[in-house]
Amino acid sequence: MKIRSTTIIAVKKDGKVAMAGDGQVTLGETIMKGNAQKVKTIYGGKILTGFAGATADAFTLFELFESKVSEYGGDITRAAVELAKKWRTDRTLSKLEAMLLVADKNKILLISGTGDVVEPQEGVLAIGSGGNYAYAAALAYLQETSLGAKEIALKSMEIASKICIYTNNTFVAEEVS
Repeated sequence: MKIRSTTIIAVKKDGKVAMAGDGQVTLGETIMKGNAQKVKTIYGGKILTGFAGATADAFTLFELFESKVSEYGGDITRAAVELAKKWRTDRTLSKLEAMLLVADKNKILLISGTGDVVEPQEGVLAIGSGGNYAYAAALAYLQETSLGAKEIALKSMEIASKICIYTNNTFVAEEVS
């Protein structure tokens, strides 16, 4: 059975960064769980993390990222690059099927198993099967409203959940500033 993804979005605005994700876990054509927590804070609440993909793989990556963050004193860029290098070159890790979004008050990064560490130009980044829908909505909200980062993330998730069948409307949102 193919494991379907989710939607995770991170939004940076006015000195704040918010991350939101849905709670749906899907296996094949079945919704297995509706209230999974795919967004959490680490490093004393200063760093946000979110995942899309296989759950066990994502938890492995969370743990590795968290140890890299500690190793590099909270520097998410250095931690992300080191994780991406290890993820790509390690025989076991290279088989993991997930993506991570990480953020602190200054930046948002996407980390993938192909060695990518990407910082968005527009202050918005989204992953998962509903990621493009949430991303488009967030860009519009950033340009046309005075909503804050967390409100934009949540409203963008609402739109994605109405379009993507692998995204539900049970959201977890966190914010750092």
